[in-house]
Amino acid sequence: MFWDRYDAALFDLDGVVTPTAEVHMRAWAAMFNDHLASIPGQPPYTDQDYFDYVDGKPRYDGVRTFLLARGIPLPEGEPTDGPEAETVIGLGNRKNDYFAKVLSDEGVEPYPGSVRLLDALRELGVPMAIVSSSRNAPAVLAAAGVTDYFQTVMHGGIAAERHLAGKPAPDTFLAAAETLGATADRAVVLEDAISGVQAGRAGDFGLVVGVDRGAGANALTEAGADVVVTDLVELLPDDAGDGQGEVSS
Repeated sequence: MFWDRYDAALFDLDGVVTPTAEVHMRAWAAMFNDHLASIPGQPPYTDQDYFDYVDGKPRYDGVRTFLLARGIPLPEGEPTDGPEAETVIGLGNRKNDYFAKVLSDEGVEPYPGSVRLLDALRELGVPMAIVSSSRNAPAVLAAAGVTDYFQTVMHGGIAAERHLAGKPAPDTFLAAAETLGATADRAVVLEDAISGVQAGRAGDFGLVVGVDRGAGANALTEAGADVVVTDLVELLPDDAGDGQGEVSS
């Protein structure tokens, strides 16, 4: 991997730097299955539903997309809706409660291969950002002990404040690149979600890396990934010393 071709690296968080995508999956499943149990004739929520409708999207967009796919009408609700409210916002907040509890109870460790790449890029002086749809990104980064690697964190809360469209739109990635002083064609997007890869492709970024943590290499390629890896250690610079930096991009 020839990192001197690029001026910035833009990382999704959950499933790319930390394995918190699994925590999100469990939280979504618990919330949606609780809700579906009250609706006659609705089959249970599945992992495939997560990848098809929820993965990588801002929380309320994930709720809307899944409910639309199931033909379930639900009012939007108000920003003040609590997790008990039977609204799009209420369900989204209910999911967040599940996530926060699991994160608090179990903590999180970053992927070792991801930390190796972060160390290598920091040594090279490549500016790095987190671009996450999750409003929990700062808490996850702190829990994993990797906050200091990133010059900026573009999370769902900031995106909402700045009225930036969420993934699969490229707006949050473009804003993060601009903050790092990089143009899109000189920045790398690293994503495990279909919607995130689509965002990278829509933004015409210099390189879009799909990280296959379950979405599937074919699906990530079809969404617009230039290359697909299963671990970020595959993206180490050529001089990192173990011969694993084999991506010729």
